[in-house]
Amino acid sequence: MAKKSFSRRSLQHPKHTDSKGNSDSRKYRASKTEDPSNIYPLNSRPQQTETAYSPPRSERPFTAKTPAQQRYINAIKRNCLTFGIGPAGTGKSYCAGALAAEALQSGRIERIILTRPAVEAGEQLGFLPGDLDEKFAVYIEAFRDILNERLGAGTVNYNLRHGRIVAAPLAFMRGKTFGPDTFVVLDEAQNTTLAQMKMFLTRIGEDCKVVINGDVNQSDIRGPNGLADAVKRVEGLAGVYVHEFDRDDIVRSGLVRALIDRYETAG
Repeated sequence: MAKKSFSRRSLQHPKHTDSKGNSDSRKYRASKTEDPSNIYPLNSRPQQTETAYSPPRSERPFTAKTPAQQRYINAIKRNCLTFGIGPAGTGKSYCAGALAAEALQSGRIERIILTRPAVEAGEQLGFLPGDLDEKFAVYIEAFRDILNERLGAGTVNYNLRHGRIVAAPLAFMRGKTFGPDTFVVLDEAQNTTLAQMKMFLTRIGEDCKVVINGDVNQSDIRGPNGLADAVKRVEGLAGVYVHEFDRDDIVRSGLVRALIDRYETAG
């Protein structure tokens, strides 16, 4: 009886031995457990979800939507320093961002610098988590969308990692020099102080391209703003152009034009 019972157990649990007679049943069980086909990573995501929210890259060449935008584009191409002032929705930021992306892609420049004053629109956001880049990303997100559309999100991420696209608060521009082959965009310039604008303008070096955008009627700071002050001071300087958009140049939507009319004419 004992021999039969032993033979049944041997059939149910086979043992493998090597040339030295040692059992390798543990190796057998380990190989079954470590089979990659049996492992499913819990944090894996389908490939389509990785790009579901990435803005698609536009394959269309960048063109102006209005005659005013075309004049603004021509001014940026011809001048070292260009001011774009006017109401929201006229394409000031989009034109500057698209031209910067085009210049980087073509190799005419080596670096894009995006900056703006870290000023909230009428409310205090308080502490923002993360490092400096993550904190400032909140303020520069609109420009990143423009670059993603013109260059593709992957290209933008690569250039950000390698310093060819730099996004930094205006306060971090002190002590820097905008050298050759650099395209600099200062957005929301109506929120600069007079001292900040002077500091920024005196960073301009030889053969760089600088664009300053803003709406002097939408300042979120108290007292005079640096944009309105600078526009008066630069009048008549060689290599400087001030382009003014008006209500008829708004391309965002007809509703925005109507809303601006109501707000600007309200008593």
